[in-house]
Amino acid sequence: MTVLVTGATGNVGRKVVESLLAAGVPVRATSRNPKTAGLPAGVDVHAGDLDDPGSFKDALSGVEKLFLFPNPSGIAEFLDLAKASGVRHVVLLSSAAVGAPDVTTHPIGLMHLSVEQAVERSGLARTVLRPGAFASNALQWAPAIRESGEVRIPYAESTLSPIHERDIAAVAVQALLTDGHEDATYELTGPESMTQRRQAELIGAATGRPVTVVDLVDGAARAQLELDYGGFGVPGLIDSVLGTYAASVGTAAPVTDTVARITGRAPTAFADWALEHRQAFTAA
Repeated sequence: MTVLVTGATGNVGRKVVESLLAAGVPVRATSRNPKTAGLPAGVDVHAGDLDDPGSFKDALSGVEKLFLFPNPSGIAEFLDLAKASGVRHVVLLSSAAVGAPDVTTHPIGLMHLSVEQAVERSGLARTVLRPGAFASNALQWAPAIRESGEVRIPYAESTLSPIHERDIAAVAVQALLTDGHEDATYELTGPESMTQRRQAELIGAATGRPVTVVDLVDGAARAQLELDYGGFGVPGLIDSVLGTYAASVGTAAPVTDTVARITGRAPTAFADWALEHRQAFTAA
């Protein structure tokens, strides 16, 4: 059985590739630039661009199972090609934002929902993964922490339950390699709710260099998010992020037992993620 991993150079896709290789499964991966993908030896790397579904014709040949990165562009055509090529089961990386009460006005949730619906319409067996905040999102603070030890955080008291990208990949691999996950949707979180301020404190503890947090609210928070996300060009994104942050202040973020239930081990604590990635916050 050959498994195809799309988005194979991403934070989750790369971990899926590594885990499948470790399990002895034939892995095929796609990248827009195979020569610079930097994937492990033993991976059959093909060119593929989800904006151009036809580019996957060779990559999909002989593939039975698929890890799908969420890209709404050309998704219906891609899934038609996958089904015609013999793919039987899709494990989709989606987002917890699909479950937002205002999903129709939530640009991130709406984008992921459109991909989920396309996969459902395809008729392929599917497993949908809906992770919340990635622990790796904290890497956006790395330049500021390295340079000054200070990080400006919109709504630093807002809460989340950050999940290690390796834990998302572990659930994906279980869904790909074992029975019983077809047509399931899994909400994935890390093991605990915490504030963004607490994340920064744990990064400071991991590096041995305390991190100073500047809490931004209202107009200051918007100005920072314009710097962080303004270049993405997604209408409504900043308003959506601001609303999510402000609404979670003083609340506990959802925590699920899905990672432990599916993989048989506890999810990774953010403190341990910070220790693993401490060099990113200290190296010049």
